[in-house]
Amino acid sequence: MATRNKVKAIGIDLGTTYSCVAVWQHNRVEVIPNDQGNRTTPSYVAFTDTQRLLGDAAINQRSMNPQNTIFDAKRLIGRRFSDQSVQQDMKLWPFKVVRGTGDKPMISVIYKDEEKHLAPEEISSMVLFKMKEVAETHLGYPVKDAVITVPAYFSNAQRQATKDAGKIAGLNVLRIINEPTAAAIAYGLDKKGWREDEQNVLVFDLGGGTFDVSLVTIDEGIFKVKATVGDTHLGGVDFDNKLVNHLVDAFRRKYKKDISESPKALGRLRSACEKAKRILSSSSQTTIELDSLFEGINLHAIVTRALFEELNKDLFIKCMETVEKCLLEARVHKSQVHELVLVGGSTRIPKVQQLLKDMFSVNGQVKELCKGINPDEAVAYGAAVQAAILGGQGDKKVEKLLLLDVMPLSLGIETEGGAMSVLIPKNTMIPTKKERVFSTFSDNQTSVLIKVYEGEQAKTEDNFLLGKFELSGFTPSPRGGPQINVGFDVDVDGIVEVSAQDRSTGLKKKITISNKHGRLSPEEMRRMLRDAERYKAEDEEARKKVRAKNLLENYAFEMRDRVRNLEKVVEETIDWLDRNQLAETDEFEYKKQELKERYGFKECCAYYLCDVPYGMHYS
Repeated sequence: MATRNKVKAIGIDLGTTYSCVAVWQHNRVEVIPNDQGNRTTPSYVAFTDTQRLLGDAAINQRSMNPQNTIFDAKRLIGRRFSDQSVQQDMKLWPFKVVRGTGDKPMISVIYKDEEKHLAPEEISSMVLFKMKEVAETHLGYPVKDAVITVPAYFSNAQRQATKDAGKIAGLNVLRIINEPTAAAIAYGLDKKGWREDEQNVLVFDLGGGTFDVSLVTIDEGIFKVKATVGDTHLGGVDFDNKLVNHLVDAFRRKYKKDISESPKALGRLRSACEKAKRILSSSSQTTIELDSLFEGINLHAIVTRALFEELNKDLFIKCMETVEKCLLEARVHKSQVHELVLVGGSTRIPKVQQLLKDMFSVNGQVKELCKGINPDEAVAYGAAVQAAILGGQGDKKVEKLLLLDVMPLSLGIETEGGAMSVLIPKNTMIPTKKERVFSTFSDNQTSVLIKVYEGEQAKTEDNFLLGKFELSGFTPSPRGGPQINVGFDVDVDGIVEVSAQDRSTGLKKKITISNKHGRLSPEEMRRMLRDAERYKAEDEEARKKVRAKNLLENYAFEMRDRVRNLEKVVEETIDWLDRNQLAETDEFEYKKQELKERYGFKECCAYYLCDVPYGMHYS
């Protein structure tokens, strides 16, 4: 059993398509390989008639079991079923998503011949459980504490849902940190010593399903985020989907058949398109060939890099517009950016790299991109550093590191006419505290309803309601009479506390925003924790069964080979006897000794004679 001070806190990059886990050990970060030897693990969960599969085991059988192989859960977490992005994604997923209580999206699967509806938090918790398991196998003791990363542009609901997923997985989530910020830490520690001068680093994080751009200032170990902009629904999956849609349309035009009617065919096509995208990062063209894809019809298509870039032209433009917006909000000119750090597998796309180089070229001088850190591992690396700091396990260099993050979205309250009155603008450094005086907007008003919203739109109806509470007991007075002091207090984890106080009467009320709308209830959490334990026990039982089966199978084959060898040797000896009836005594004795020594005759005889009753023998 590990001692208390030996137990490490881990850093987990919970990705849309792949996840990664790392730990601070031996005064450095170690990215932990999984049971397949891979340093990243597919964020896939599959359900069969007999067991649940996680990671590589799940992705390897997706073409055979598309309806029950779940991926992209990160695109559902903290969202509503009615969200446009959810409705768009549902058209391309082979698995079924249904509307749950409170407009919550639920994933429908068949497990052990029974239909189950699982929340996105449950699927994400299973991926986190797999990463926890990978870390525990490597370290040799149970792991409890973890820092989990999320896209910088995740809303409060999505952050809270990710935290819930960690809890269901059996983790104590020390902190939720932003992915670009974690990558900036990885970049900073990768350098030999801190720069003396302030350095502006633009982190371009284009992953499997989300996209963030952050401008981070690094100054002697202080990481200060100046601005962050992003899209929680843009990534490698969307590039794949463009190619998938193009080929589905081409197949429909040519054969008058719709591939999207078959989840299995669509799954095979999606896998081929993802593979083609990767190949096109190093080749100018590739071929997609799928035999009997749909109703016995083969698909043969030549895909060029030029075609791929044309299909995704609008997405590439969107990426560059996001970079410009980030620079504008940070009030930093492109010439003042010292380094461009690429994070996420989708940054390997040549067009993305070329557009970034072109954008940051000044006076004909091409800006080189920083490729010193692994784009697949950088986020987990930074999370592990933060975990080491919070767990008090880092060395002197890490202890000096200070992380100053910002609010990704504005916070405010609803005022007259449904207008959004912002108290904490986006990109405000946290922790922070802001106050403002408001008043009533009708005569003889004795109470006010404080509604707290998150978002950038002018009207509250277009933003996200975080919570509401009522402050009552005012003396009836003309409109604008009462002076109500509204204060927002945001801690380092981004948890918001809102208070309201009537200056004249001293009446005060406050609320901690836990964003209960769409979140799991205590009963649901308890059920999911119970289910997680049951899944864990079933997984262990399935592993034991497979292990026992393999041991028996190996033993049986080994015995069969030994018996066959023995039969062969015996036949050869009998043949020798037939040919050498007149041999001398020492030759017969030598042949017998050779048989016993070279082929383990004694052992084989012992094996065959072990069940012979006492007093009996073979002639």
